Amino acid sequence: MPHGPLDHRYRGEHPVRTLLYLFRADRGKLALGAGAFFVKHSPTWLTPVITAHVIDVVVAREPVSGIWLGAGLLLVTLVLNYPFAVLYTRWWYGSARRLGMRMRSALTRRMQELSIGYHARVSAGVLQTKVIRDVESIETSTQQVGDQGLSALATLSGALVVIALSAPAFLPVFLLVVPAAAVLVMWLRGRLRAYNESFRQEVEQLSSRVGEMTTLIPITRAHGLERTALDRMDGTLRQVFAAGMRLDGLNVRFGALAWILLNALGVGCLAGSALAAYHGWLSVTPGDVVMLSAYFASLTGAVTTLMSLTPLISKGLESVRSLGEVLQAPDLEQNAGKARVDVVRGGVRFEGVGFAYPGSERKSVVDFNLDVRPGETVALVGASGAGKSTVVNLVIGFLRPTEGRVLLDGVDMESLDLRSYRRFVSVVPQESILFEGTIRDNVTYGLDDVPEDVVRRALADANALEFIDRLPAGLGTVVGERGARLSGGQKQRLAIARALIRDPRVLVLDEATSALDTRSEALVQQALARLVDGRTVFVVAHRLSTIRNADRIVVLEDGRIAEVGSHDDLLRSGGPYARAQSA
Repeated sequence: MPHGPLDHRYRGEHPVRTLLYLFRADRGKLALGAGAFFVKHSPTWLTPVITAHVIDVVVAREPVSGIWLGAGLLLVTLVLNYPFAVLYTRWWYGSARRLGMRMRSALTRRMQELSIGYHARVSAGVLQTKVIRDVESIETSTQQVGDQGLSALATLSGALVVIALSAPAFLPVFLLVVPAAAVLVMWLRGRLRAYNESFRQEVEQLSSRVGEMTTLIPITRAHGLERTALDRMDGTLRQVFAAGMRLDGLNVRFGALAWILLNALGVGCLAGSALAAYHGWLSVTPGDVVMLSAYFASLTGAVTTLMSLTPLISKGLESVRSLGEVLQAPDLEQNAGKARVDVVRGGVRFEGVGFAYPGSERKSVVDFNLDVRPGETVALVGASGAGKSTVVNLVIGFLRPTEGRVLLDGVDMESLDLRSYRRFVSVVPQESILFEGTIRDNVTYGLDDVPEDVVRRALADANALEFIDRLPAGLGTVVGERGARLSGGQKQRLAIARALIRDPRVLVLDEATSALDTRSEALVQQALARLVDGRTVFVVAHRLSTIRNADRIVVLEDGRIAEVGSHDDLLRSGGPYARAQSA
């Protein structure tokens, strides 16, 4: 099923227009669903007129067949409710569910296109809230607008048509109620938008805080900081509570005032129609009095329902705006129309490269010049904040230079489709990222139909078989969320196996052994020695054992290259590298 180019469509337009665009593929089904609802809901607006007819038959002592005719009509409409309710659910609810699927697909696709810088600024908890809660809010709004809004519209239209035919003198009274209610709704919607936006932002902040708290639980518990963490969370909870109470208070005050006003008008309609019948002022029968009273009650309920939908609709539209913050985010990695990379030798050259993160006055990398030959291992060392991670992110293509250029095998990376280039790149980070699945699933992630012997060879080269073969389920062992059932060294060896099985031409090792004990580090170092063979490698590390065998070591200070050379050359030169080793 097509998902539609939503991520290329949204440009900050009014959310109603966005929703109409999103529903374009289901317009026919929505129309059929609305029609089915009007049929299934017909007893609501037919009952008063049939009741009026039966009362007039009784009062005027007309033939009893009129009573049977009215009862039969009502029974037929009641029986029709079941099949048309099923059709309505299939067409209307199905459209809402398909909308949710399209929006989630567009959001997740856009998240994969947004730059690493964007993901560094926006927390995962906020994005998760948008994909789950905001899309659910739009689905729920669509479904409830169907249930309650169509019900109100069916009642309104049916009642007004019957009144126009049966008691036209009372039609102006009914017609005055709807515009008055519309004015109230427009006024309320403006007030609710600000309240809904405030509440939505507080909930997103709460989601971010919960994600942060759960991540920090080991540190919090280890240092006895439970009270600090709970106090921080309580502050956010109080803010969500206050924003929710402000929103609820506005909804309740408006609903109560609207209910009093409309029901007072209903009392007036009942008294007026009864007096008209009593004094013979108009051609009004006792049945008409009952019908008009029932219709005004129904009309009052319908208008109240429409007004009560305003908070729900406002919440749904605010969710559309919330999703728009992601869909129209400009911080995208543009690959369309660029040259596809089919072969990589591994030569990387930096020419006068500079980079500054958005909003930062200080450059992370300044006048960086380096020519890395295919198959060469280059280690990047320096203090925290020296620019090491920025350099490797430029190599991967996560960041684009703000000055100068980076060339891959002599071609400016700005002209390349980086998605195709990254098929030849593997990264072994400081903390291996594993997902809830088996060892085999994690090692072969993104690859199809990998033979068993290929998987085992990669695991053997990564020194991982020695612990995997001891596990009861072997390759089928589920590693737990983020690999929770494995040690740090075991996770790192799986990450190395994942890199080996892809046979990359460019390899990035980002502090790959910094968190390991001595035994685990020895096993990982042996695996890394096999992994780097014949590949262009960029190593970010502090430990001497990780960098001393590099072909060249690049020492960075404040984003600039301080010195370059082999381990022995740098020690002999007595520069920053030698001083750091002797410290």
